[in-house]
Amino acid sequence: MEVIYPGSFDPITNGHLDIIDRCAKKFDKVIVSILNNTSKKTLFTVEERKELLEKCLEKYDNVEVDTFSGLLIDYAKKKKVTTMVRGLRAVSDFEYEMQMALVNRKLYEEIETLFMVSSGDYAYLSSSIVREISKFDGDVSCLVPEVVEIALKEKIKGGRRN
Repeated sequence: MEVIYPGSFDPITNGHLDIIDRCAKKFDKVIVSILNNTSKKTLFTVEERKELLEKCLEKYDNVEVDTFSGLLIDYAKKKKVTTMVRGLRAVSDFEYEMQMALVNRKLYEEIETLFMVSSGDYAYLSSSIVREISKFDGDVSCLVPEVVEIALKEKIKGGRRN
């Protein structure tokens, strides 16, 4: 079975990697799909996020990294995938994700959304928290892979004006 694990991954965190690792063990193929939302201001470009993900996921034979823009449902149809995985950290995630799953199902009745509960070690973790800590030179080494930590330092330092 193939699944899509969509997200913005700006940047990828250890929580994302945990979900991907668990999916890679359960499914034949995992397509990690990066949303290219041009109306949303991101720290990393979609190309940079794709490169970081590929570096973090190179050990997996059954994980592919891809990008998409527009509706996730249209992307799923194009890829001929009828199952997507969404990670849940808290009840607030569930409310939003359930609403999206129901809308997606209304638009594409073949799609199923599987919810994977975050590991307790990462239930608090989000990309926005990582970006905020990085912005103030905080230590994110326990929150993201080393390649992402380095990229964050370079990106934030490059954006500062002294």
